[in-house]
Amino acid sequence: MADEVILLDHAYSPPAVRVRIALKEKGIAFESKQEDFSNKSSLLLEMNPVHKQIPVLIHNGKPICESLIIVGYIDEVWNEKSPLLPTDPHDRAHSKFWADYIDKKIYTLGRAVWTAKGETHAAAKKDLISSLKILEAELGDKPYFGGKTFGITDIALIPYYSWFYTLEKFGNLKMNEECPKLVAWGERCMQRESVSTTLHNQYETYDFILELRKKLGVE
Repeated sequence: MADEVILLDHAYSPPAVRVRIALKEKGIAFESKQEDFSNKSSLLLEMNPVHKQIPVLIHNGKPICESLIIVGYIDEVWNEKSPLLPTDPHDRAHSKFWADYIDKKIYTLGRAVWTAKGETHAAAKKDLISSLKILEAELGDKPYFGGKTFGITDIALIPYYSWFYTLEKFGNLKMNEECPKLVAWGERCMQRESVSTTLHNQYETYDFILELRKKLGVE
């Protein structure tokens, strides 16, 4: 009997994008159910009653929540190919540390760059560039954060590559000048089918964020 794999999803949600990429890396067939943020489905409320947020992976009727936890689950359950986490305990912990760093920094700061004003905007922009430069130093000259292997840290960060044009527009930034190694890394990741078939291009993402700003009442 084949596994039933359902993803409660949204096309432009960075956390949901992570899960889709991980499933595609593993070659897992899944059904994507798109959620409306303003009208959450009864299935979402049933499967994630605590946070009521996507993504939720439903595997044979059982829910798993939070994107990086889901990616780890996918790696453990479907462990025959394309490892997303190292087997060495130290390397594994190191990858989880950086994935967690991305989780705690990039969404909040990036969102503030395209929603906030004044001092809050300036501080977010400064902190975001600082965080990206820290990530760039960790990447170094490696093709991926895990060396030659595309893994959980890459999966944690790559959804935000589609934000780069938006950050340039609202932050008055030049990503090629600020973070050239991350731009090259993003282009390298886009050569992977799992990424190129999942990520929206930067201009589509910019248009989506413009519409989202209107809904949020951001002038």
